[in-house]
Amino acid sequence: MKYYLSSYRLGNETNMLEKLIAETSGKFAYIPNALDFTSADPIRREKHISSDMSDFESHGASIELLDLKKYFGDMDKLKNTLSNYGGVYVSGGNTFVLRQAMKLSGLDKILLELADKSNFLYVAYSAGVCVLTPSLKPYAITDDANNFPYKQMNEQVWDGLNILSFAFEPHYQSEHPESASTDKEIQHCIDSKILFKAYRDGEVLIKE
Repeated sequence: MKYYLSSYRLGNETNMLEKLIAETSGKFAYIPNALDFTSADPIRREKHISSDMSDFESHGASIELLDLKKYFGDMDKLKNTLSNYGGVYVSGGNTFVLRQAMKLSGLDKILLELADKSNFLYVAYSAGVCVLTPSLKPYAITDDANNFPYKQMNEQVWDGLNILSFAFEPHYQSEHPESASTDKEIQHCIDSKILFKAYRDGEVLIKE
């Protein structure tokens, strides 16, 4: 699997993103479940989704909404659906809520199966990247780890997918409302001797 991982939205490496998209079928699924947190404003959520999808399409791809809630308890169905796409674009939001949705749908296991076997392209920002790390514990400083929007889940998942070997710290020294809490997460990582890398909004990590 290939990865285009941004601190915020699509970042400043969109020429490279377009190259990576061109190496796929060009058809992508947009996963918005990090926005499912219980206090989410539905109107603002829909505007966020529309903006993300139109922005992605402007870089040479087609994109369709894929709500993981429709696949809870049916990983085989999700795997079959994803076989129709060249990749996914995963929104930011609440890291813990996204991780819950990944577990309930089986997307976490599917991504691990694809990790070493496919040209599938994983595009994500903020929470969509944070779930790839070894542990979600640093993110409890910024995101509400007690947010349980799904009736099937009432216990938090603290393990990330461990695709990245370090804590991904987005919005570092950026004009983002979570930038100050990112500083606190970084200090937690330093105090706890957790390997981390900080990314300013606009910066992108690309893994091929």
